[in-house]
Amino acid sequence: MLRWFYGHTRKDRVQNEVIRDRVGVAPIEEKLTQHRLRWFGHVQRRPPDAPVHNGVLEQVDNVKRDRGRPKLTWDESVKRDLNDWHISKEIALDRSAWRLAINVPEP
Repeated sequence: MLRWFYGHTRKDRVQNEVIRDRVGVAPIEEKLTQHRLRWFGHVQRRPPDAPVHNGVLEQVDNVKRDRGRPKLTWDESVKRDLNDWHISKEIALDRSAWRLAINVPEP
């Protein structure tokens, strides 16, 4: 979509990063992380008896996993994102501080 917006085709052989810089859009990975952390903040601010806590935050230990590398779960990816962005999950209880912490600035 950004290629079309900027007037380039695949034949022009312009890299995606160059087009994103010219248009001024943040990288997709950062935006996905931001949305995942925004949902995590929403879940953290809900009361403990809310239905969203039943399926998201409970760990089930007696499930047999398939062979090979285990699938990356949502909570594992959130823990990784919090660690990468150097954010503690206690900040999620304050909505304004949480929004400032997970904001991805546009270039």
